[in-house]
Amino acid sequence: MIIGSDYLNCKKTSFSLWAPFRNKVTVHIVSPDEQMIELKPDKKEGYWSSKISGIYPGYQYTYQLDSKEEFPDPASQFQPKGIYGPSEIVNHSFPWDDQNWPGIALSDMVIYELHVGTFSTEGNFDAIVPRLDELARLGINTIELMPIAQFPGKRNWGYDGVFPFAVQNSYGTPNSLKKLINICHQHGFAVLLDVVYNHLGPEGNFLPQFGPYFTEKYHSNWGKGINFDGPFSNEVRNFFIQNALYWLKKYHFDGLRLDAIHGIFDISATHILSELSFAIKKLSKKNNKVYHLIAESDLNNNKIVRDRQKGGYQLDAQWSDDFHHSLHALLTGEKSGYYQDFGKIQDLVKAINEGFVYSGQYSSFRKKNHGNSSRFIPTDKLIVYSQNHDQVGNRMLGERLSNLVSLENLKLAAAITILSPYIPLLFMGEEYGEDSPFLYFINHEDQNLVQAVREGRKKEFAQFQWQQEPPDPQDKSTFQKSKINWQKRKENNYAVLLNFYSQLIKLRKKHSLLRCPSKKQLTAWGSEEKKVLIQKRIGKEEQFLLIANFNSCKIKYNIKQCKDYPVSDTSIWQLVFDSSQKKWLGKETSASDIFYEKDEIILEPSQFLLYRQKGVNNKNGKE
Repeated sequence: MIIGSDYLNCKKTSFSLWAPFRNKVTVHIVSPDEQMIELKPDKKEGYWSSKISGIYPGYQYTYQLDSKEEFPDPASQFQPKGIYGPSEIVNHSFPWDDQNWPGIALSDMVIYELHVGTFSTEGNFDAIVPRLDELARLGINTIELMPIAQFPGKRNWGYDGVFPFAVQNSYGTPNSLKKLINICHQHGFAVLLDVVYNHLGPEGNFLPQFGPYFTEKYHSNWGKGINFDGPFSNEVRNFFIQNALYWLKKYHFDGLRLDAIHGIFDISATHILSELSFAIKKLSKKNNKVYHLIAESDLNNNKIVRDRQKGGYQLDAQWSDDFHHSLHALLTGEKSGYYQDFGKIQDLVKAINEGFVYSGQYSSFRKKNHGNSSRFIPTDKLIVYSQNHDQVGNRMLGERLSNLVSLENLKLAAAITILSPYIPLLFMGEEYGEDSPFLYFINHEDQNLVQAVREGRKKEFAQFQWQQEPPDPQDKSTFQKSKINWQKRKENNYAVLLNFYSQLIKLRKKHSLLRCPSKKQLTAWGSEEKKVLIQKRIGKEEQFLLIANFNSCKIKYNIKQCKDYPVSDTSIWQLVFDSSQKKWLGKETSASDIFYEKDEIILEPSQFLLYRQKGVNNKNGKE
């Protein structure tokens, strides 16, 4: 059964609410004219519903329960006055121009994660549109919006949402979101949406007033677990599956990123994620369009993307934190928290060769064995990044990588990530070295909750013995400091780095071996002593050699020192890309246009080199 309000375009609106323990449910139309209309019960499944004439889009309403308390619709599609205000009926008819939009295959994606509120001065959907041309020139073809479901106040990361079907009112209206997606498709961008199915925020969460959406059986960092496997869980599962389908059908999103699925607990024979995946694939078949389901998970579990017939959930892809941790630890030398498990060249070698670094071995940070093998996960089923909202924003001061390492290391991180064998994701501003922080910010109305968040942040970072307190998440200035400075992309070093990213993305798009090749076509090796990483990509018509120096000084290196590397005395390579060239603000480079594998090579500090096999497709090997 469809839940929420649904304008039927025939002067009628359908209302449907799940409230299994209530004896009476009344729709209270509060605007423009007040009306009280009782819904009819369906005792079998606990729904209350009616089709009511004379109720139009723009009308605002609440649900009165047992002739007493009133609450917004838990499946509200718009909360124009915020989480405590009435729900508004939405007309979803829209002049879409994307009927011929083919979508983008995962293997072809270059994803750009952005937070609507801090991506522009205005902080809304409309302000994203003028920046699309710049993103297209960069080479971005997929935008991932951090959560936009209605949350308390005007500023939040979005993971405190409490109305999963409602567009955040401070970002714009439902139509302004549709306009953005319509224009994105016209410009060749796929659009993904970050959704949260592991918890709801603490303020304005009225779901418990309607039914047993939560359970004491499970708890996470965010409180009670969602009831996906207990009594009455069928309708809870339906609520979230309908939510996923709603964003794809009504707003034409190309896919969903599922937040922290390790916080979803379900011991049912058919896991909620498997059921969700099945429903999305059914919609894909019906609409003759591929929708993507991408999971964020810290479980290192190949079951997430494994086929359903083999016991998996059959999601389309998942984030790989191990790639980030391996790269970050090498570049920064940090060893606190989960970084204590990383820091070796061999960690990054394994992340490139397989995906997960921890595939069942002991993790010092977790004090237990962790993960299973990703060796057989195809490369287009893993998302990798050198930065994202979590890895930046969960630092006390919200430092980006540009605040932690040199320009040379920023370039090295970009090259390793964009030319990785997996799907690259960039965090907004990374492409030009944005140096404003991305801090944790909120705008709660409940002052007790605000104080609890402040104290929680202080406690979280107390172990690091900082000489200062975390920025106040409730203070508006914390939010303002987190806005990116878009104009910097045209200035000095920022402009050079932007062009550097653009060239790497062009290379990735031009050569299939640099864009999600088969794992049979790639091999990585490394020298712990020399801190050098080598990758080889082997295809039928061309080959690539990728060399990365993680030293802060110049070194001499002979590939023959890498015991597992099959060196050919006659193999000749031609230079394609050199991060230490002066046009990339490198001080110098000793890299020659032609490289013989048997010869010693001089590597500049934090240098990245890309060579291509001579004489294949391109005589001079230059881009």
